[in-house]
Amino acid sequence: MAMPLRQSIKVATYLAEQKLRKRDKFPLIVELEPLFACNLKCEGCGKIQHPAGVLKQRMPVAQAVGAVLESGAPMVSIAGGEPLMHPQIDEIVRQLVARRKYVFLCTNAMLLRKKMDKFTPSPYFAFAVHIDGLRERHDESVAKEGVFDEAVAAIKEAKQRGFRVTTNSTFFNTDTPQTIVEVLNFLNDDLKVDEMMISPAYAYEKAPDQEHFLGVEQTRELFKKAFSGGNRRRWRLNHSPLFLDFLEGKVDFPCTAWAIPNYSLFGWQRPCYLMSDGYVPTYRELVEDTDWDKYGRGKDPRCANCMAHCGYEPTAVLATMGSLKESLRAMRETVSGNRE
Repeated sequence: MAMPLRQSIKVATYLAEQKLRKRDKFPLIVELEPLFACNLKCEGCGKIQHPAGVLKQRMPVAQAVGAVLESGAPMVSIAGGEPLMHPQIDEIVRQLVARRKYVFLCTNAMLLRKKMDKFTPSPYFAFAVHIDGLRERHDESVAKEGVFDEAVAAIKEAKQRGFRVTTNSTFFNTDTPQTIVEVLNFLNDDLKVDEMMISPAYAYEKAPDQEHFLGVEQTRELFKKAFSGGNRRRWRLNHSPLFLDFLEGKVDFPCTAWAIPNYSLFGWQRPCYLMSDGYVPTYRELVEDTDWDKYGRGKDPRCANCMAHCGYEPTAVLATMGSLKESLRAMRETVSGNRE
């Protein structure tokens, strides 16, 4: 399953509009980081490595909403840091939802049960809880015991209150097909989250742990085995079929990082949130003043092992829209998933 039917239709309409306008670069989803501060020290993230003065900063609501509106993207992923630490995060969400943007609030869920009353269930809003494995594996990845149990409790309460809940799982070279199957089975069958996003870990330059990132061939072999036995079709994965093909090595794509741009306290990050080659104040400058041809596997050595969704999911979506066969395939999976 890719995404809810209503959301699929909006995205398809948006893509058709870009084609009519003959725009070759445009955003699908903005990764909005209204702060860098976090209450955990995850092994694959380097956001809290920023100086103390930066970690104290909080993006004003008008700035956050204005950046999304300037980009024109139909979807927003709010991350950080831990966005629930932002004192006005509920207002940022409220204003974006009021403008019919699909908003995913990414959280480690440590504050979710305390902050849940600030939010209202909506088909345009979802909590996206980070879950990297079952209890032992997840708590190890976030360097704190009890986080997995709190996240599970928060997911259950959010579901009971009528919120859409998705999850985001990052897998490292310490994972096996079995560990992936176990956590996705748990999320899909036991917790019954609405959708799950998966991604191979990328060697983020500021991440404390630089030893456990996956290479391209490792990624393909890992997901090929994890997806076997009908798992891929059964799981409610929040990805296009072609991106899942990409993870398995059935197809290959160039990177289109301009389609999932990152906006933070520093501005629009060039070329993506995983690499920092400078910042610009507007999305237009990001698109027009960045030499996109020099990035991607085979071009920039930093991109050699990257198969992250921020670079390759949009390529898969665009390839889907450009093919009647793939469009029908994606539609069948979306309709099938919404009937389950």
